[in-house]
Amino acid sequence: MKITRFDVRCALVEMPPHRTASGVITVSPLVALSVHTDEGVAGHSLTFTYTPAALGPVAQLMRNLEPLVAGQVLAPAAQSDALHARFRLLGTQGLVGMALAGIDMALWDAQARAQGLPLVRLLGAQPRPVPAYGGIGYDGVDGSARAAEACAKQGMRGVKAKIGYPTLEEDIAVIRAMREAVGPSLAIMVDYNQSLGATEAARRLRALDAEGLAWVEEPVLAHDFEALARLAREAKTPLQAGENWWGPLDFRHALDAGVRDHFMPDVMKAGGVTGWMRVAALAQAHGVPVSSHLWPEVSAQLLMASPTAAWLEYADWWNPVLERPLVLRDGCAVLDAEAPGSGVEFDDRALEKYAA
Repeated sequence: MKITRFDVRCALVEMPPHRTASGVITVSPLVALSVHTDEGVAGHSLTFTYTPAALGPVAQLMRNLEPLVAGQVLAPAAQSDALHARFRLLGTQGLVGMALAGIDMALWDAQARAQGLPLVRLLGAQPRPVPAYGGIGYDGVDGSARAAEACAKQGMRGVKAKIGYPTLEEDIAVIRAMREAVGPSLAIMVDYNQSLGATEAARRLRALDAEGLAWVEEPVLAHDFEALARLAREAKTPLQAGENWWGPLDFRHALDAGVRDHFMPDVMKAGGVTGWMRVAALAQAHGVPVSSHLWPEVSAQLLMASPTAAWLEYADWWNPVLERPLVLRDGCAVLDAEAPGSGVEFDDRALEKYAA
């Protein structure tokens, strides 16, 4: 089976404002890629560019990369390695990394569809329950409590709130309001979105140790591995990081620095399916739990294939353009064990509606 062409479409999907300590997201800018083959099989992927300003450039990069794989026999890992090698001088992070990961995800989807297998089975694993948690924005005490209660009513196993308020007391008030809303059984996580300096992070983490949190995410800059390792040694609550690390090499650098409480690969920034599986192997070797960031359809299957899988982050931001969004049952991701592919199937009419 040979790759013949790319079909690249752009969409801007409206969403309720999602507030963090580092900014507000009000729309999902998505690149919808379909990679076609000479046997009529097509693989699909979604790439989330965070800001509309990056939407067109990432889409154009994908179109520009089409000649580098067109005519080749479908082999996702080999094509990923070859594309990364072509961009060593420019670099494979940022917009280039987004484009490469989108291509990789679509190639793996095509491979799974060609074999008539869900992605998890193609990767040599079996479907299994993966607990899911819901994300809460930077919504204050009352808003966070209401959102946490809504997650609990949906059957989520956990909830994660954005914090990083002007004072530690406000952070604690939000956490306690959420705990009161959901009771003792649900896990509560918090995410600082890289908003603190190392000294302030140490002060706040000491106080948060008394709150029974499952983890504290990105209290400082994501690539300040030394600070993350030092904070992890001093805090009793596990630290979570990884959604902003680019590819397996960043994860290896983090491990070398002593960062190894929890890993959260983002399938796009980690390098697609190929990059994720290499990160999962590193995590397994070092006994580090792996949780996901966004991309729930693909991430659920990748977690099922990851030996140290912990939590699926569930968000419905992109459901409007998907034919069959991921289903949760009893707070866990549910996979149609017979449906081939990565779980990404476009609703073409919706893509036309949200076309950008």
